[in-house]
Amino acid sequence: MTAFGAGRPITHRTVREVDAKAVGADDLTTLIVGNEPVVVRGLARHWPLVDAGRGTPQAAAAYLLSFYNGRPAAGYTAAPDAGGRYFYDDTLTQLAFDRERVQLDEYLGRILAALGRADTPSYYVGSTDLDGYFPGFTNAGNDLQLADPCFAGVVKSIWIGNRTTAAAHYDMSNNIACVAVGARRFTLFPPEQVANLYPGPLEPTPGGQVVSLVDFRDSDLVRFPNFAQAVDAAQIAELGPGDAVVYPALWWHHVEALADFNVMVNFWWNDAPAHLDSPMTTVLHGMLSLRDRPDAEKKAWAALFDYYLFGPAERPVAHLPAAAQGPLGRLDETAARRLRAMLLSRLNR
Repeated sequence: MTAFGAGRPITHRTVREVDAKAVGADDLTTLIVGNEPVVVRGLARHWPLVDAGRGTPQAAAAYLLSFYNGRPAAGYTAAPDAGGRYFYDDTLTQLAFDRERVQLDEYLGRILAALGRADTPSYYVGSTDLDGYFPGFTNAGNDLQLADPCFAGVVKSIWIGNRTTAAAHYDMSNNIACVAVGARRFTLFPPEQVANLYPGPLEPTPGGQVVSLVDFRDSDLVRFPNFAQAVDAAQIAELGPGDAVVYPALWWHHVEALADFNVMVNFWWNDAPAHLDSPMTTVLHGMLSLRDRPDAEKKAWAALFDYYLFGPAERPVAHLPAAAQGPLGRLDETAARRLRAMLLSRLNR
C-alpha cells in the first residue's frame, strides 16, 4: 500500500468495486452519479493488448507498436534517484526530469532494455493521443462500447512507461482509466481535500495540471500537517491487467505504475456542452479581480457568485421575460460567442 509517512496509521478505504460482467456499456455514465470513484474489474479483459501483456512485456510492446505510425511523441525521462516521481527541483521553479521528442519504438526499446534493473531511469510517455499515434488500435478490439451520447466527444489517450509516479493532481473531465499491461495503484481524494493536499505552482507543472507538493513516500507531516486529514479521506484502487477505475472530474488522483512495463488507456469525457469555457479561466480571472480585495467585499461577491453561478440556474431569470434574459439564460453556441466577445472587450480595456 501507499506509504503516507513514517508512523502514520493508514486509515483509507478501498474504492468500491463492481464486476464488468454486471455492468453494461450504458451503465458506465451512471457509475459516477454518486460523485465517487468505482473500480470495474475486468472491464478491458477482452482487449488483445491485455492478452498480449499476459505473455511478456516484449510481446505487449510488439503488439502495440504494430499500430504505431512513426510520429515523434514526447518522452519524459527522470534520473534513478527520483524514484520514479515526476516532480520539481528544490526551487519548485524547474522540473526535475527531461522532456524530448522521441520515436516511440526506440523509446519503448529503452524501457524493455531496463527490465529488471533496480537503478534504471524512469521512462514515461504520458497522455498521448491514441488514434493519432496508434491508428487502428481501437478498431482491433481495444476499445469500450460507449454508446451513450455523452461520450460523443470522448478523448482517448495512452500512457506507457516503467515504474513511474504521477503526483496527485486533478483533471477537468470524468475518466475511465483502463490498465492494459502491468499494474497501477490509484490513490484518490475528493475535491474538497484540495487545501489538505498542498497544491504547487500554477506553472510550470509536470503534466499540465497543478500537483500536490506532498511526497506520498514520506509525507513530512511537520511541513504538511493537514495532509493527515487528506489521508483519512483517501480511497485506494489496486488495478491489474484489464481492470479499470471510473472517477468524476476534479477528484485528485495519485497514480503509481507498479511493474517494469505498464500501459494504460484513458477515456475522458465531459457532460458539459462543448461551447462552455474552462472553469479554470474563471479561477485565473478571479485571482486578477477578486482575491486581493478586502474580506468584506469578497464575502459580498461570494453571495453574488452563489446567486448567479452556484445556485439554481433558473433563479436569476425566474422574474425576467425571455427577451430580457441575455446571458443570464441558458447558453447556446451563439450566446456563448457573444458572452466571450463581451469578456474580451472588457479584458482589453
